Amino acid sequence: MAGAAHVTAASETTDFAGKVVLVTGSSSGIGEATARRFASAGASVVVNSRSNPDAGERIAAELGSAIHVQADIADDDDVARLVAAALGAFGRLDVLVNNAGTTEVIAHQHLERADLSVWRRIFEVNVFGTWAISVAAMDALRESRGAIVNVSSIAGLRPTGSSIPYAASKAAVNHMTLLLAKVVGPEVRVNAVAPGLVDTPWTKDWDDIRAFVSAVAPLRRSGQPDDVADLVVALAASPFVTGQVVAVDGGFSIVT
Repeated sequence: MAGAAHVTAASETTDFAGKVVLVTGSSSGIGEATARRFASAGASVVVNSRSNPDAGERIAAELGSAIHVQADIADDDDVARLVAAALGAFGRLDVLVNNAGTTEVIAHQHLERADLSVWRRIFEVNVFGTWAISVAAMDALRESRGAIVNVSSIAGLRPTGSSIPYAASKAAVNHMTLLLAKVVGPEVRVNAVAPGLVDTPWTKDWDDIRAFVSAVAPLRRSGQPDDVADLVVALAASPFVTGQVVAVDGGFSIVT
């Protein structure tokens, strides 16, 4: 509990004034909470959504120094346009939060349901899209000596998750995080957060899983978007941390 309180306090006092943060998939859930956390710390924020522009525009308007860009990170042209929009609006980019992702709920034993079309769709967003926008933003991040924070999952650390393709995609993101961190330092730091179950629109109907997590996790609850956002901001602000994948799961992964 003391550790969680320390991270929250750090995120609330971190000063991102004059900095620009791009958060992909930030029209709801963890992405929205992260965008709001950075804005409260003084950052200008680029809010992004693929299919919910009304929510994205509303959030950007509420944040003040922010814009919304509708773009699909699985589309190369959209990736280039998204980074260009951030630079065009604010002239720099200091932090990229790769939060946009997708999944499909498939019980792991149902192998035939996880056909290659499912694998391709999930990897196009979670892996290829994350890679593409990281590369597209790299020159700007090098110039600002900035940071990337990838939003992964404990499904990439242990054999769990909404489907095998999803878990495999997050394992790829975790390893990508380490490999990128090795080659883009010292100018750019790259870390990842690996949430457990978080209460978001994605998981609103996962009552049985929520009950199980609340029964066995040491902190006896599922996560909230702000729990993850706090750690994202802390990693973006930590000048001597790179190449780390940090679980934020209430301790669930240490007891299962």
